[in-house]
Amino acid sequence: MIKTYQGSCHCGKVRFEADIDLSAGTGKCNCSICTKIRLWGVVLRPDDFRLLAGESDLNDYQFGIHTIHHRFCQHCGVQPFWHGYSEKKGRVFHTANVACLDNIDDAEFANLPVHYVDGRNDNWQAQPAETRHL
Repeated sequence: MIKTYQGSCHCGKVRFEADIDLSAGTGKCNCSICTKIRLWGVVLRPDDFRLLAGESDLNDYQFGIHTIHHRFCQHCGVQPFWHGYSEKKGRVFHTANVACLDNIDDAEFANLPVHYVDGRNDNWQAQPAETRHL
């Protein structure tokens, strides 16, 4: 079921809302950046994501082939979302950091379906052999 969630960085300067069906699944990846900062995302169509405040408070980090913009608050350092272009799917996307959703309770967090991907080996269709640390 689609629900509108509000989200923010830690200090609250960056705020967003997104229309999300969390029952459709969330994702965790073992690539270098996702592992180091423990990103937990839910992929959205661009129209389902709205930045409400903080555009001027965001910095941008890119690496590799520079197709994904990892946006983070320049004050508190939290990465509430990222966006980019998927060559494989041929479309623009946004991803909200599930951990930055403000109006979700602990029971809902605990029961979210999670799909794991092996980004470390660029094998995006497969689950890594080990996921407990993600």
